Amino acid sequence: MTHLRQMMLEELERRNYAPRTIECYIQTVKHFSRYFKRPPDQLGTEHIRQYQTALFSKWKLAPNTVAQRLAALRFFYVKTLRKPWSVIETPYPRRRRVEHLPMVLSQEEVAQLIDSALTPFHRILLMTLYATGIRRAELTGLKVTDVDSKRMVIHIRGGKGRKDRDVMLSPVLLAALREYWRSLKRKPSGWLFPGTSAHAADFPISVKTVYHACQHAARRAGFQKRVHPHTLRHCFATHLLENGADLRTIQLLLGHRNLADTAIYLHVSQRHLSATASPLDMLSLGNKRDK
Repeated sequence: MTHLRQMMLEELERRNYAPRTIECYIQTVKHFSRYFKRPPDQLGTEHIRQYQTALFSKWKLAPNTVAQRLAALRFFYVKTLRKPWSVIETPYPRRRRVEHLPMVLSQEEVAQLIDSALTPFHRILLMTLYATGIRRAELTGLKVTDVDSKRMVIHIRGGKGRKDRDVMLSPVLLAALREYWRSLKRKPSGWLFPGTSAHAADFPISVKTVYHACQHAARRAGFQKRVHPHTLRHCFATHLLENGADLRTIQLLLGHRNLADTAIYLHVSQRHLSATASPLDMLSLGNKRDK
């Protein structure tokens, strides 16, 4: 680890940034440095401006993503290097708030996805995502002690916003986790899903492992639609809603701060859509034909 990387990491940890944010910020500065093939402390405002343009024109990133990359660079220069930062010379892009409805698979498609997992390990990861509705970063942070079979819940420690919560432990998932546990040659002492290689066994799997598990399964299932780990979170919430769960319960299970964030699943719930009649159905129209 370079001296600059270590300095930035310490500044981020000192301010109690979330692990996912820390990883994103570190990778951004690394990418910025590689783009110009120079150490980041030797780059200045003009390089930042060029990089911002490239994020839009070369990599076609969304305004919100570019703003996040700029926030990472700003942290590096202001908090790590103690250098000034001019918002006038490096303005943040105008953000566009676009409400996209989440893509949701049917229950049959979810079963097909899980059955198409590349390996048994990938299968248990996909099952856990769908059974609990947790985020992939929360999945990688699960420990053996978080599985509470007596209360039939899984404890989520330090989720988004540093909040703890409990989610249900499905009997089917519990049986699958026990089978997974019996299959392990080396029982993990801490992490529920440790790294698979010998040198990584003392660390949890990365979020990329979860992403690849989903991607491989989607390709093997022959899905044309884009499927990623968060898709299973959307499926979890939508299918609960369609089976009669109330929004408040789903909000607590997902760890949403606002109920409005959970209400979006009303827009994709087949049960709620089909139960609402179109106003056309209320009209008394005659069967007149043009003569």
